[in-house]
Amino acid sequence: MCPHCYLHGSSSCLLVLLSLATGRQGGTALNCPKNCVCASNIISCSKADLKVFPHHLPHYATVLDFSHNQLTHLRSEWAPSQLSHLHSLFLSHNGLYFISTEAFSNVPHLKYLDLSSNAIDTLGENIFSKLTELEVLLLFSNKISKIDHSAFDDMANLQKLYLSHNEITRFPLELVKRGDAKLPELALLDLSSNKIKNLHVKEVNGLPAWMKNGLYVHSNPLSCQCELFNLFTHWQKRQLSSAVDFEEELQCLDQAKNKNITISSLYDPEGMNCSAFKEQALEFHRGEKVTINCDTRQRGVTVKEWVTPRYEHVQQEDNNNTITLLPNGSLLISNISTEDMGLYTCYAVSQVFNETFYVQVTVHNYTLHGAPDMLNTAYTTLVGCILSVILVLIYLYLTPCRCWCRSNEKQANQQEDSINSSVLSTTPNHNAEVTGDKEGLNRNTVPSRAQGQNGKCKPTNSPKHAPKGVQKVERKLSDPDSVSSVFSDTPIVGPSLMKVGEEVVGTKQRLN
Repeated sequence: MCPHCYLHGSSSCLLVLLSLATGRQGGTALNCPKNCVCASNIISCSKADLKVFPHHLPHYATVLDFSHNQLTHLRSEWAPSQLSHLHSLFLSHNGLYFISTEAFSNVPHLKYLDLSSNAIDTLGENIFSKLTELEVLLLFSNKISKIDHSAFDDMANLQKLYLSHNEITRFPLELVKRGDAKLPELALLDLSSNKIKNLHVKEVNGLPAWMKNGLYVHSNPLSCQCELFNLFTHWQKRQLSSAVDFEEELQCLDQAKNKNITISSLYDPEGMNCSAFKEQALEFHRGEKVTINCDTRQRGVTVKEWVTPRYEHVQQEDNNNTITLLPNGSLLISNISTEDMGLYTCYAVSQVFNETFYVQVTVHNYTLHGAPDMLNTAYTTLVGCILSVILVLIYLYLTPCRCWCRSNEKQANQQEDSINSSVLSTTPNHNAEVTGDKEGLNRNTVPSRAQGQNGKCKPTNSPKHAPKGVQKVERKLSDPDSVSSVFSDTPIVGPSLMKVGEEVVGTKQRLN
């Protein structure tokens, strides 16, 4: 028996035992808030009809449950002292509509936060930035319609975000965008039952399979299009949970019929008649250094094995082989060739499940610089054609002599033709008195010994000039181009023939 009890009686001994027991329990019974249930470091104030937060909360609390109450404001004063051990906070079903940006300053190590089933309509600037260690955030069944771009800044450890059953109209691509995501560790994003119309199909399709496996967008008025059909058909073939578990809820809005239809029905000829989905193959050029990822639907799979189209198992990284297995499970082909074409198989093994992934590889039988060479050849040919056209235009329109300077040459050519016709004629077809000085001109142009009829030489007289004042008479000739004028042995006489010759000469002069 306790010596103190032995001296002072049994009643005082009971008080000492109670005080010791209270000390060993850390003061749990004395520090538990009113109307709450305290079980060790778990404080449950659910359904306690609270309108304000308790003034004092145990500093050792790891779990706080304030769900199903009448709390409407979450200010920084709700936790007056730092709760460094708190990792889970439940605030669902309260009617909360105001959350201060400093509300989470005293809970820096919080990992689980439930704000579902409240009246929150806006996620303001940097509202969750203090929760740098948060992993799960529940915001479903609210009235959220506006999300500030900085609302989820500095939350690099967030893994699950539930935003379903709200009034969100814009897909928050910045949260999951490949290469520049604000939430790089996010593995589940629930955006179902909202008012999203545009899904950014191209960007979403580029996400890794483990991210698409946890991206839920069913029960949204998405605009019907064949790209959307191809996206979710691919997800179903890959057995992604987001497409398999909610296949009937994956719907889109048919603008023509003004009603929601299942996305799988877009393949129906009575619908949009979308073509059947075909798995896209990877295409490379000969000589490239390529890396093929094993895009599994489970994140963190470390054991991966590759089999080539020739049914060869790829070993770990080896400098002597052109095809090697990298430490992260990707396949590296240092100098790809046409012999490397075919179907590659990746076997992913984890503690949860095993998955087989197929990659069809096509290799073009030319290098990347082949295309620029072809471009240079085409460019050179085009330049040559343009220069040829320019030279032709210069030759046609930019010759040294213009049209106006060729008129004299034309007249000289006409006179030369007349002279030649007179020279070719073997017998005179007119008398000297009628021709005037034209005959003198003909005498000057032919040699002194002119050939006569039948090639015999005849003596020629000295040229006689026509006297001054005598009016020149128009020369009347038969057509110098006619065959009879050139080859006839006898002169052409007769008034009818002379008349015909005059008409021909007159017609030729008008034409000239």
